[in-house]
Amino acid sequence: MNLETFKWDIDADGIAHAIFDVPGRSMNTLTGKAVADIIAITKEVATNDAIKGLVLSSGKASGFCAGADLGEMGDRAGAGGEKKPKSVDEQKKEQFDAGFSLNGTLRKLETCGKPVAVALNGLALGGGLEVALACHYRVAANDNPKLQFGLPEAKIGLLPGAGGTQRLPRLVGVQAALPLILQGESFTAEHAKSMGVVNELAPSSETVAKAKAWVKANPKAKAPWDEKGYKVPGGVPHKSPGVGQVATMANMMLASKTYGNYPAQKNILSCIYEGIQVPIDAGLRIETRYFINTQQRPEAKAMIRSLFLSMQELGKGANRPAGHPKTEFKKIAVIGAGLMGAGIAYVQAKAGIPTVLVDVTKEAAEKGKQYSVRLVEKDVSRGKLTKEKGDALLALITATDNYDDFKGADLVVEAVYENEELKAKITKQAEAVLGDDAVFGSNTSTLPITGLAKASKRPANFIGIHFFSPVERMGLVEIIKGKETSEATLAKSIDYVLAIRKTPIVVNDSRGFYTSRCFGTYTREGMEMLGEGIKPAIIENVGRQAGMPMGALEVSDSVGLDTALKVTRAMAEATGIDLQTDERTNFLAWLVEDQGRVGRKAGKGFYDYDEKGKPSRLWPDINKQLEIKIDECPPALKKELTNRFLVRQAVEVARCFEEGVITDARDADIGSILAWGFAPFTGGCCSYVDLIWGIKEFVAEADRLADKYGDRFRPNKLLRDMAAKGEGFYDRFPPAGTKAKVAA
Repeated sequence: MNLETFKWDIDADGIAHAIFDVPGRSMNTLTGKAVADIIAITKEVATNDAIKGLVLSSGKASGFCAGADLGEMGDRAGAGGEKKPKSVDEQKKEQFDAGFSLNGTLRKLETCGKPVAVALNGLALGGGLEVALACHYRVAANDNPKLQFGLPEAKIGLLPGAGGTQRLPRLVGVQAALPLILQGESFTAEHAKSMGVVNELAPSSETVAKAKAWVKANPKAKAPWDEKGYKVPGGVPHKSPGVGQVATMANMMLASKTYGNYPAQKNILSCIYEGIQVPIDAGLRIETRYFINTQQRPEAKAMIRSLFLSMQELGKGANRPAGHPKTEFKKIAVIGAGLMGAGIAYVQAKAGIPTVLVDVTKEAAEKGKQYSVRLVEKDVSRGKLTKEKGDALLALITATDNYDDFKGADLVVEAVYENEELKAKITKQAEAVLGDDAVFGSNTSTLPITGLAKASKRPANFIGIHFFSPVERMGLVEIIKGKETSEATLAKSIDYVLAIRKTPIVVNDSRGFYTSRCFGTYTREGMEMLGEGIKPAIIENVGRQAGMPMGALEVSDSVGLDTALKVTRAMAEATGIDLQTDERTNFLAWLVEDQGRVGRKAGKGFYDYDEKGKPSRLWPDINKQLEIKIDECPPALKKELTNRFLVRQAVEVARCFEEGVITDARDADIGSILAWGFAPFTGGCCSYVDLIWGIKEFVAEADRLADKYGDRFRPNKLLRDMAAKGEGFYDRFPPAGTKAKVAA
């Protein structure tokens, strides 16, 4: 055999050993070549009488296989170039044959009449786990803390397409398998052993030998579901009332959490429910049909592109300027020990970076450090961190009121109150002790960086580094370039964000930048609806059902209604808008200044909050100031409000592109999802336009909304030009020097 991704040998006992080892990669994935090799291996094992059994293993320390190569998926789907047009039936057959290729091969391997075992030394995710499930015996390493198993396809809009929805439920039962597949969560080797996913645990150095020993001792091995009298653990829906109830409840819970926005989860449920009631060969065909259906949905294309491909690229610094040496951070200072600064200090220390936390008094700085103490104690109590490692983390944070303590810092992050004079004062104080190459980063959410940099004697080293709260949980950092920010400073800032294990996006300077500016359109549209007399509960429920993490009014409460009022007034002053006649602003002023309802932090805003800070109810007296005119929400109204929420945000994103605030569609999509929670099933604001709507249809809908509700929805020149040329955002604004790929 001529194998490209596997090494191959046969020992004296006739046991073949196929070692998965994709050349030039740190992790094995199921590339087209790997699938071809598995097909060849299966044929050889089945037809070569000298082979008595097969053991699969990995030649990489990282693990067995991380799943399908999604970067290839679009290329494979688009291959062919047939000149002769095909009928619908021919197209469907071709799609099914391509989709069933690996699935059918693994079934042939499983029924080849010879024992097949796999030695798992690390990751076995997605297609990697599906290959392992098609083996008769699985041995996993018990000395690798990074070993993970799982079927994570649902997280990127797909479903397992190589037997995962059929073999896992047949192995562990429907009730145990459903959450693992629907949620895509990974699990440890020990958990896998307890469920029966893994048959045996052994040290890494012994897994192959254990697998070979089993193969030698079990020449007539079969999969459990191929044994006479096999029954699915716990039963099947049409015969077991309990399992039928589990399926029904799962459907209800899925609807309540996803609102029908995630086709993959719905198809996973159907796949398992239908497939588990028929023989496995029929179940595998059912799975392939649902896989193809899911794969071709725009939601899957969008989620694969953004949540997998773009996230990986940005997480590796794809937006970093080339030609600058990587920075290894020896010391970083954080100025301001409030909630934001304290969180920044924690994530830096967690990344192993010595951190100086500065405030006006030593007591204030120590209070900020206590934030890290509480997080560490919580992790230690839950067994996520040893006390020794927790103590070492805390030892990296120095709380002080003395600026001299951060001499030699590679970078400073200023995280004080949003006040230009205060920030200017701190900039000068910090630069008095900083080295010439040190970067000064301002954690501001709205104040233009170019203006703040005027207080700096080294504006080329000045940049915006915008974190999101709570810092330890939010995965995004928005980096803002001022007019004089150097490329070296940008490169160093991206190195910093990657060092603290966050995802960076890069934008240009403007009031509100990218995230704060676009995020605000969601809350303001909620206010517009409230002003129109739409019942608050309708506004909130539609916002969540549209895919946003919270309703627009709850988001406003979380930000702070007093903050929203202040920002609104500041932006109005900066842009020359008269707010005296603006009903929405006057209502907000009444709520904040007359009623004292400033949001979640005060326990009262649009919502009333309990002692744990969770919303208990919408404030019933909102209608004292605003009349409720619409208190029912038929489907047509729900669709209208959904479009208003999402289209409004996407139009603002387009304006940011036209103004040069953002220049890369990846940054825009990932920023919209991670910063303010724009409906993840769409792949982000740009993919929402490109894939969910289509550019021409989106522009037409935005025009319709503008005619009905106002020019805030009106498409800009950029959108009209894109529509005229049939271009999407990824055509017009792809990664520098490349043409973006859409997974299909």
